[in-house]
Amino acid sequence: MAWIALVISGILEAVWATALGQSEGFTQPLPTIVFFVGVVLSMLGLGWAAARIPIGTAYAVWVGIGAALTVIYAMATGDEAFSPWKAVFISGIILAVIGLKLVPDKKKEAVAEPVAPPGL
Repeated sequence: MAWIALVISGILEAVWATALGQSEGFTQPLPTIVFFVGVVLSMLGLGWAAARIPIGTAYAVWVGIGAALTVIYAMATGDEAFSPWKAVFISGIILAVIGLKLVPDKKKEAVAEPVAPPGL
C-alpha cells in the first residue's frame, strides 16, 4: 500500500509542478488552486509512504516519477521540445525508479527476523 501511495504522490508532484508553471506567478486561479491542492496531497502521501519505506528510496522515487512525468507532459503538449536524448534520459529515470522498487531492503529484512529472548 505504501508503494501505491508513493506512486500516486509522485504523479501528484507532476500535477502540481505543471500547475505551478501554468499559474503564471499565481495570477491564474484554476492552476493556482490545482497547485495548492496537488502539493498538499502529494506531500501528505510522501510523508505517509516515507514512514513505511526508507526515506532515501521514497524521496528518490517521488522525485523521479514527478520529474519524468512533468517532462513527458511538457513534451506531449508542445511546451518543451522533444529530443531523442531527452527520451533516453527520462527512460533512465523511469528504470531507476523501477530498480529502487525491485531492490530488497536488507535493513528491514534483518529487523523482521525473530530474535530469541536472552537466556534461551
